[in-house]
Amino acid sequence: MADQREKKTAEKPNIHPRNKHTGRYDLKRLKQEHIALKPFVFKNKYGNLTIDFFDPKAVKALNKAILLCDYNLEYWNIPDGFLCPPIPGRADYIHHIADILAKNNEGKFVKGDKITCLDIGVGANCVYPIIGEHSYGWSFIGSDIDKKAIEVAENIVKMNSNLNGKVKFRHQPKPEHIFSGILNTNEKVDFTICNPPFHATKAEAEAGTLRKLSNLKKKRVKKAELNFSGQGGELWTDGGEKRFVLNMINESAQFSQNSAWFSTLVSKQSNLGVFYDRLEKVGVTQHITIPMGQGNKMSRIIAWTFLSAPEMKTWANERWVNE
Repeated sequence: MADQREKKTAEKPNIHPRNKHTGRYDLKRLKQEHIALKPFVFKNKYGNLTIDFFDPKAVKALNKAILLCDYNLEYWNIPDGFLCPPIPGRADYIHHIADILAKNNEGKFVKGDKITCLDIGVGANCVYPIIGEHSYGWSFIGSDIDKKAIEVAENIVKMNSNLNGKVKFRHQPKPEHIFSGILNTNEKVDFTICNPPFHATKAEAEAGTLRKLSNLKKKRVKKAELNFSGQGGELWTDGGEKRFVLNMINESAQFSQNSAWFSTLVSKQSNLGVFYDRLEKVGVTQHITIPMGQGNKMSRIIAWTFLSAPEMKTWANERWVNE
């Protein structure tokens, strides 16, 4: 079995070369194109335009400006408290998945709305479908345990003509399940993605936020206000990232022929060994790990498949368009 594990290196992984969010945010352009961002933009002590990244309202305004200006959206909004993730990291995930598919498609990018991705835990923000549709024309199925999050995401899709008919949503009534109750027995998707809840409890999530804010501000922070917001199943779940991803790996074996590739983000490097062992036990034919770095945050993608080389070639010939 092929096994490409994360390389230990002193250098941080670079942002994906196709990611349009390289370097500093173009706040001058964004505030001109999206006037609601303007009150949050100011010059720092170095004379550079910036926002207060500790302010959830400023972060939300920035994300909205990016999505409206750079992804051709007509509308985007989420209620206060829902996760408002940094766009560059989400874009990196999408582009890395596109690279994995291309390697199984004679090096040609897999594009078009016949290509379907299952986004596990799509969230109210609907960011992965927005980026995936804009960048590659993919269609999406977004699952979530939160009915309110699905309602908000459905409204985003409804209000944007480029997303209409390309994103469908399914509620997961049993939080302990990942694919069961979402994918039908004979249904096929081309790949799955997931940004799992990393913490085991709300207290653990708040403690992690306090450490991060204290490190960034270089002083002790006593109140855990999440600059990117987030709640409940978005940030914590029983057993944390380890149990969630292990459940995902176990269930993926039951749907081994329903998706060409399965994948998830992994925040904690210490969990990798456990995940690798479980992948081998369930009988994957290949798994790869892709390091990612955005600012001071380091994470990685784990992707795996149960398809043999001949089966993957057949899948590509039957479902993927060469471009």
